Amino acid sequence: MQEDKTTTVEQVNSNGDTVERKQARGSATSGIVVAQRIVWFIVGVIITFLALRVALLLLAANEGSPFVDFVYGVSGFFASPFYGIFSYTPTYGKSVLELSSLVAIVIYTLLGWGAAKLLTLTRPHEEI
Repeated sequence: MQEDKTTTVEQVNSNGDTVERKQARGSATSGIVVAQRIVWFIVGVIITFLALRVALLLLAANEGSPFVDFVYGVSGFFASPFYGIFSYTPTYGKSVLELSSLVAIVIYTLLGWGAAKLLTLTRPHEEI
């Protein structure tokens, strides 16, 4: 939520007359909105790495490549809690659809949504 903010500057000379008046309008973003954006940014980065992992595994990318190795290393940390859901052992260099990473994408999206919603629980609802 953005709040409109108006700033007025008046300069008064020695006679007491107003010499100059400037008015500036701006908007300030609330702390809750900033916190929600941070949550969604972090979730977006995690989901991006997991989606890259799924795509690279489908394309049987070479694990010897530094970029592929980096993506597998980072995304493997976030995908590892979901490895036991399906009977699957990661085989790099062979085209495979890793369902546990797809489940991880869904779960992290739901966790991000829940965390962002949690920040607004104490805020009163606005009338439209």
